[in-house]
Amino acid sequence: MLWALLKLYASFMVILLSAIAIALFMTRKLNNSGQVPTQGGDRGENVGSWQLLSENAGISSMHAAVTHYGTVVMLDRTNIGASQINLTGGRCRDEADELTLRHDCSAHSIVFTPGAENPVRPLYIQTDTWCSSGQLNGDGTIVQTGGDFEGIMKIRRFWPCAPDGDCDWVESTKESLKMGRWYASNQLLPDGYTQIVVGGRNVFKYEFIPNPSSSPAINLPFLQDTADPQGDNLYPFLHLLPDGSLFIFANRDSIILDYSSTKVLKKFPTIPGEPRNYPSAGSSVMLPLRAADGYAHVEILVCGGAQYGAFLTPGQYPPASQTCGRIDVFAAEPKWEMETMPMRRTMGDMLLLPTEDVLIINGAQNGCQGWGMANNPALTPVVYNPRMAEGQRFTTMAPTTIPRLYHSTANLLPDGRVIVAGSNTHQYYTFTGEFPTELRVEAFLPRYLNVAYDNIRPTIMQAPEKITYNESFQVRVAVPASAAVTEMKLSLMSAPFNTHSFSQGQRLLSLQVLTPPSSTASSGGGEKVYIVSATAPPRPELAPPSFYMLFAVHNDIPSSTCKWVQLYRHR
Repeated sequence: MLWALLKLYASFMVILLSAIAIALFMTRKLNNSGQVPTQGGDRGENVGSWQLLSENAGISSMHAAVTHYGTVVMLDRTNIGASQINLTGGRCRDEADELTLRHDCSAHSIVFTPGAENPVRPLYIQTDTWCSSGQLNGDGTIVQTGGDFEGIMKIRRFWPCAPDGDCDWVESTKESLKMGRWYASNQLLPDGYTQIVVGGRNVFKYEFIPNPSSSPAINLPFLQDTADPQGDNLYPFLHLLPDGSLFIFANRDSIILDYSSTKVLKKFPTIPGEPRNYPSAGSSVMLPLRAADGYAHVEILVCGGAQYGAFLTPGQYPPASQTCGRIDVFAAEPKWEMETMPMRRTMGDMLLLPTEDVLIINGAQNGCQGWGMANNPALTPVVYNPRMAEGQRFTTMAPTTIPRLYHSTANLLPDGRVIVAGSNTHQYYTFTGEFPTELRVEAFLPRYLNVAYDNIRPTIMQAPEKITYNESFQVRVAVPASAAVTEMKLSLMSAPFNTHSFSQGQRLLSLQVLTPPSSTASSGGGEKVYIVSATAPPRPELAPPSFYMLFAVHNDIPSSTCKWVQLYRHR
């Protein structure tokens, strides 16, 4: 009798503990709207989903940027031999300093047009872009700087065109960098024309492009101070602050630099934990700037990294960092607020989403950047909501099946998807072994693309093509007639240059709008049209002149696509 009672009690405890475990799991999975996501991989889920966009893009993407035509420009390095896509029109590269293939008729850059019947068009790149840097200028031009070998001092430009155009890379023969830049970072400055280029391997200086030939590169002792034997100050994180100064993060330290006077205005406490820059490969974003507080509150978020020494001990793959640090830049006594991610991650990309959330995607859970230096892929993206209380900010998304390790890219598309490409952990294209060179291109669909939200999803019907600073303008936004609209936000988002786990020039501004919208009308198609009155950013230090994605966001759901808006300043 006693034995039977014990068995009955044990069975009851198993059921009870199982119920508790399920409840905790479901609670952890709750998204911000309080809905429980389901598992799987189509657009009907709240954990996001994945789409394969191309089985073979011809190259493995190392650098990528989205143009205001909605195309994606991708680059790899040239010193890898032939790629899997040929140049057209009988073109070939002939490079006397080429290490692998001096006569090369294959492409090492492409334009990718999502959704097109033939999405890939090969581009011609002359010199080596390996571990180079870049950003977009005010006229939408992609400016690309440095690289390795014969490309280390080069400046290249790409003037975007429509998907059916024939625009291509132009390499300057009249200007070059002051110093060879390998693993540097760029930031567009408030004039919309000048970029600052900071750092690089064994380079402890910064310079400007364009730059008169008489102007030398400028010493930045901070870069030398943050150097260590494995070079953890490479690809420094740069963020242009609202007062026009520059936040620079390298290794575990950070400063505010007045680049005009060369004066360091502030030095921040050392972030706890591991090194965060290449090759340890954390990532960083400046959290969204909001008109609601006068764009005055500025926080930097840094996540992931690798244990010191991971790069110096090949084949050991120590566990990566599991922490994020968040700091209020203009606080009287700034300090790092540390948080724990759901999983460890090195080589993760951090992208701002139209909802003002941060997507953390790609990378590995062990090791660091470098050829064959990481394993245990981080297949599962994570969304970080900076508006939630500490301990409630992370939500785990649906995993991919494609490892994205060293040399991967991630960029926000105009329709709210995130295009993901690349991953080559080898010196050359290698299609055997545990982590072969990856030529597939896929898209991650965040939870806001769930079809369940179509009944509240806004559509931008009309927006100005150009706006200037502090200008009042109107946006016509359609919303399903059944939706009760009490609030509409406008997110103004840059198109950054993504490489090596950092999106150079990334920023999001939540604009000043009249809430609720000032007037409504019927579209005659089961929708209501709202005239949303807004005000452009008051000054270029907040958002340098350039092309921006403008999203309408209704009840945390972005518009079905953005409108490209060129922000310009009067001469």
